[in-house]
Amino acid sequence: MSEVKVDTLTGKTTANDISVTVGATATMSLKQGLAKAWSNYNQFTGPSVRKSFNTTSISDVSTGYSQVNLTNSMSDTDYICIATNSYDATPNNNQVGLDEANANTSSQALHGTGNYGGGMVDTQYSQLVIHGDLA
Repeated sequence: MSEVKVDTLTGKTTANDISVTVGATATMSLKQGLAKAWSNYNQFTGPSVRKSFNTTSISDVSTGYSQVNLTNSMSDTDYICIATNSYDATPNNNQVGLDEANANTSSQALHGTGNYGGGMVDTQYSQLVIHGDLA
């Protein structure tokens, strides 16, 4: 088994062009396969960022609405964002969704809804991952 240790990877032809072989013959761009931002946050008690990458802060817009602010902006608003929320002891506090109408290149808006009655609630144990191109 071989081991490669490096501090920096740079494409041979173009700096951002590094291909990875996936399976026997398929290749993909390393840049396209990496998450550009992720956050594990709690809006219920704050909001507060528990762990994150490329996230400066979480803004509390109003009850049930939060905004994840990015350190480095995305190149456009056509990025992919996946959000989820882990169940906790409060049965009314376990769903989070994307607010696509308020997404922009420097932040992603989210909303939390309760299981019973569907009203807006601040969420706990929420996570999101963003894939796409950085600006």
